[in-house]
Amino acid sequence: MSIDPFAGKLWLETPLIHSPHISTVLGCNAYLKLEVSLLQPTPPRIPDSDSHPTTEPPTLPVLQVPRHLAFRAAHPPHTRPQRAPRHRVGGNAGLAAACAARVLRLRCTVFLPEGVNEDVILFMQKEGAEVIIHGQCYIQALKRAETAVKEEPNAVMVPAYDHPVLWEGHSSMIHEIARQLPVGARPTAIFCSVGGGGLAGGIMQGCKAVGWDDVSFVTLETHGSNCFYQSLEQNPGPFPEGPSPPQEGVQIERDSDHGVAVAHLPKLTSLATSLGASSPAAGIPDELAIQAALFLRDHKMIVELACAATLAAAYRPILFEKLVPPSPTGARRTAVFIVCGGFKITLREMEEYRRIIEADMWRGGNWKVLCNGAQWDTPK
Repeated sequence: MSIDPFAGKLWLETPLIHSPHISTVLGCNAYLKLEVSLLQPTPPRIPDSDSHPTTEPPTLPVLQVPRHLAFRAAHPPHTRPQRAPRHRVGGNAGLAAACAARVLRLRCTVFLPEGVNEDVILFMQKEGAEVIIHGQCYIQALKRAETAVKEEPNAVMVPAYDHPVLWEGHSSMIHEIARQLPVGARPTAIFCSVGGGGLAGGIMQGCKAVGWDDVSFVTLETHGSNCFYQSLEQNPGPFPEGPSPPQEGVQIERDSDHGVAVAHLPKLTSLATSLGASSPAAGIPDELAIQAALFLRDHKMIVELACAATLAAAYRPILFEKLVPPSPTGARRTAVFIVCGGFKITLREMEEYRRIIEADMWRGGNWKVLCNGAQWDTPK
């Protein structure tokens, strides 16, 4: 067994399970890396450090922190914050920041735009975070968070996806997968959902570290939230046809630090709004992402729509064959699906998604899939 390079980690190692259901559908060896919320739980409440002074760090509770933010907390880019780490985005990332801050006995302020579901706000408040509502969109909330950080000397911004330390935290799951696969096995392809690209960056970093540079990597996001795909479209290299004109309303910003163009979407029209980091794949319709209903049937787990984009290829053999062509030798393929996160989902919403996909299937026709500049029509 290989040595764990993250010994002493603050997060739980999650299971990698073989899925006989998906393996049968796709004709391959399908594995699920279960990064779902219930398997990376938030920690039990820790006594306030002022009323229980101690120089010793918490023990058991710190084993239950989201991996990318736990790594950031243990390896800050400059000095460790003394008073108030501030997170810049809501949703799953905001909850993760609140969880990590509570374990480390640090204050956390989460900035959200108007219109956020009350259940999301309550989730974060239960984790001890202060929630500030500002602006009508992500960018406005972000600007307010950046101003707050400048006003408080000991505060730091904890980004959701755009920092190398976060990528290193995410990369830990690849080290786990390498240990958890059967001896001698390696993936043919790894699938994950994408929004801002933090998880994707971590997976690529992890694959490089374990010698999997030749493993295919497929990221998926829905039409209407596909900021990552549209950013790739604006840069030379990713697509054979080269950069293309931006879609109507999309603003292009030049990142001078990295020499790339970044697409900013004016609004998110997908149901999978958690994917919509308005600035950074294969783009799929919402109906394909609603394969989460089939995943619930087969594996008795519920995942939100944004995270279920990963599962689109798991239940559509035609799409899987295009993304991961059969080996010339006829060797059986091995696919790993990163089934991540998602606390913004209810049984009522799952039932609504089921009705949507049934109605769409009844209408017939094809689903449009965008991949590396090409358009595929996938039968419903």
